[in-house]
Amino acid sequence: MVYDYSEVVGRTQQWAEQASAAGWISHATAGSLAELDTKTPDSLFSQQEARPLIVAFMGGSGVGKSSLLNRLAGKPIARVGVERPTSREVTLFHHHSVAIQQLPEHLPITHIKIAQHEEESKKQIIWIDMPDFDSTEQGNKQLVLQWLPHIDVLVYVVSPERYRDEKAWQILLTEGAKHAWLFVLNQWDRGQPEQYDDFKQQLHKAGFFEPIIFKTICTDEWQEDEFAALEETIMNLAHGHTVQQLQQRGQVQRKKALQQQLENVRTGLAAQTTLADLQNLWLQQWQQACAVLRQGFSWPIKNAASYYAEHAPDLLASPQARRVELWDHWAQARFDDALDTFILDVAQQSLPVAPLKTALAELRGKAGKTLQAQTELGVRQALANPGHLLHRGFLKAMRLAEITLPLAAMGWVGYQVFMGFYHSNQTSTHYLGVDFAVHSTLLIAITWLVPFFILKKAQPSLQKSASKGLDKGIGQAFGLLEDEVLQTLAAFAEGHTGQLQQLDNLIGQCNCQDMDTRLMVDSNSALNRMLIE
Repeated sequence: MVYDYSEVVGRTQQWAEQASAAGWISHATAGSLAELDTKTPDSLFSQQEARPLIVAFMGGSGVGKSSLLNRLAGKPIARVGVERPTSREVTLFHHHSVAIQQLPEHLPITHIKIAQHEEESKKQIIWIDMPDFDSTEQGNKQLVLQWLPHIDVLVYVVSPERYRDEKAWQILLTEGAKHAWLFVLNQWDRGQPEQYDDFKQQLHKAGFFEPIIFKTICTDEWQEDEFAALEETIMNLAHGHTVQQLQQRGQVQRKKALQQQLENVRTGLAAQTTLADLQNLWLQQWQQACAVLRQGFSWPIKNAASYYAEHAPDLLASPQARRVELWDHWAQARFDDALDTFILDVAQQSLPVAPLKTALAELRGKAGKTLQAQTELGVRQALANPGHLLHRGFLKAMRLAEITLPLAAMGWVGYQVFMGFYHSNQTSTHYLGVDFAVHSTLLIAITWLVPFFILKKAQPSLQKSASKGLDKGIGQAFGLLEDEVLQTLAAFAEGHTGQLQQLDNLIGQCNCQDMDTRLMVDSNSALNRMLIE
């Protein structure tokens, strides 16, 4: 699917805004994407079938570019010489029939000078004289940069003394691929062939294989130069097909520049670290933190176990019983240290950590509550069922023996009494004596007292049970905290992948596969010599 450049820029800026708010990219990166230029030469005109070719004279102060426009117009329409150094004036020269819509608000100039002409041969050209970007007026360079997106052809004017101007050269290198270029070595009456050759060599280095350079002279006295060839070359470009070619190429170059910028952002956002790597980093850090926390909890657990053992009935009867706080400032500091160290480890993996910090911030406040809840649950369960399983089974057996053994002894004694009485009646022998009565009483007492005393002495320690419950609760709390961080990491990794996918989609929308072959620039044409890749 073919996407318009402005549409891709709009989607890019929407993504940058939400990515910056979530912390995936820096505010500086988001700011650079927010400043992406959607302006084109078309934005100066209402929608129509054909628009004029926009040609601008650009150069440093004193090179004579305003004189060239005045010579082209045949009258002084642009201020020159000493009148201009601090001026922010932009001069537009066009046919009276050309309708320029209201200028966009992003062109903050104090004055625009418009001059019109009646020549039908120049009807399809708008000439612009740009401010001197190296003048004493600091805003001029910014103004030039703001106007550049609206230009089709830039006529880069230099003089023999200033053809190596560094400020102009930087603009040429930055904007080179976005425009068609013509070069004018003005004031050639003071120039030398060596300067021309050197200037041409500099343009070769900038990417122009065979630049078109005109040598002109703008003085009161007529001198032969190449001004007519310059004018003719521009006139030959002033037809709809060339405008469409430049328009398409400009959009392609802007898409390429945007694609490169997005790829740079993606390089900064992407990392080779996987979710498993992040989880291993956390588990290693958390294992060390747990060991430190358990050592620090040793003494508080003993005190808490003693308290819970003494107040076990109150704790089991009322959920509102007073709590013993194990998670203090020291424990919170150790937990925060573990998270901070982990975040530093993640940052070393070239991953954006701001979203992770935000996600883990909530967990920092929940850690104490989680441990408190789990330890209370653990100690309640431990006090409700003290001792271990084997111990509880033994006590249960003793309780059963405490009932069944005395009953069995009494049954045996009763049986012996009955049988003794029966035999004494049959044989007239002596009935059971005092010894039997004493021994029977002792037997019954022993079968009851032995289980009774064993139960008394074998009762599990409530303090040990509470300590065991607290230790179990701490382990469960540590497990929950570990799981929550792992879940946070999974969400972080998913969000990171989602951001990369959105970036990949935007980069894909910048692919310039929508070139109209009918508008391709002929490699042998003059226009091709004016372009660089």
